[in-house]
Amino acid sequence: MKRIDRLVLGEIIGPWVFGVAIFTTLIMAGSFLFQLTAYLAKGVDMWTVTKLATLLTPGVMAKTFPMAVLLAALLSFGRLSGESEIVAMRAAGTSLGRIMVPVAIFGAAVSLLAFLITEFLVPQASYSATALKEKIVTQIDGQSVRPTSYPIFEKGKLTGMVAAKNFNIADRALDNVAIVFYDKDEVPNLLLTADRMVFDLTKGKLNPDQGWRVVGKAKLISDKGVTATFTDAWPGSVPRPTFTDQDLLAGDLKDLDSLSMREISRQIENQRKINAPADTVANLEFGYWNKIAIPLAALIYALVGAPLGIRNHRTGAAVGFWLSVIIIFGYLLLTNFMSIWARGGAIPAWLASFLPLGIGLAVALFTIQRKNA
Repeated sequence: MKRIDRLVLGEIIGPWVFGVAIFTTLIMAGSFLFQLTAYLAKGVDMWTVTKLATLLTPGVMAKTFPMAVLLAALLSFGRLSGESEIVAMRAAGTSLGRIMVPVAIFGAAVSLLAFLITEFLVPQASYSATALKEKIVTQIDGQSVRPTSYPIFEKGKLTGMVAAKNFNIADRALDNVAIVFYDKDEVPNLLLTADRMVFDLTKGKLNPDQGWRVVGKAKLISDKGVTATFTDAWPGSVPRPTFTDQDLLAGDLKDLDSLSMREISRQIENQRKINAPADTVANLEFGYWNKIAIPLAALIYALVGAPLGIRNHRTGAAVGFWLSVIIIFGYLLLTNFMSIWARGGAIPAWLASFLPLGIGLAVALFTIQRKNA
């Protein structure tokens, strides 16, 4: 690593950590502070509320990583230019494009980190947070019931329908559940009722087909009136459902960032099988591509922020804060418009996700070329 790379990276890492801390704090306070304090006021213990806040934090941080890159680039290059270090580098024959190399590497590294967190950590943390919220509501109100239904498809055909009185998220269980199975002509021919069905997470990860098991009594009724009774056992003549507890929860989630790309893909496939409205499918597709586009914004923010941070000696450091807020607001506004157009079918979902990044890249290249002149 050359000296110029160490210099730039040394300048940008500190402000990035500061940016992550301040943006995460602001978003957490704006999104969850009133809810968390309400739980405390209703008698929920501090440990439970702290645990919930901790589980909610990864989802917020995954969004603040790119924002912090923009702030760090603006502040670090503002300081470098304010102390004439950019001028010294340029006088030594180093082009602005070369100075941007460590910035691009840092932005790419943050993008990768944000993607890994979004894809692997956030879904599990979000699921646990939802389960904990259910426990808190039960503690406050004394009861919590989540009626659930879910269609089962195989090779494009409806093979069953699940209905349960309650979906217990914390226990990954369905209470008072009934499954109607359909024959090859999609006519009901079998009914399975059970006191409880539990999704075995370990087995489910290895083989989703073996994930569900019956707890308590179960009854099997065929279209011929034949009845069989089971206890703590799955009927050998009935195939186990292939859906998971995550699939059940996904139908109630509005924040698609809480799902992995694989889970969103499953939901897109399921919605298409039941001929869901086009805007529903488009919204899922938009969320799917955003799993890549949002982390990738860190790289674009780095390339935009660094040249914009180069300023004259009389410009204060506060300009970096305001400029970062304006750019982030503009990006979010454009992304919101893209989402509306994608749901309306005006543009493909993938284009809606990546077009703001393309515009940002064009602005970055134009700014770098102009500053390099």
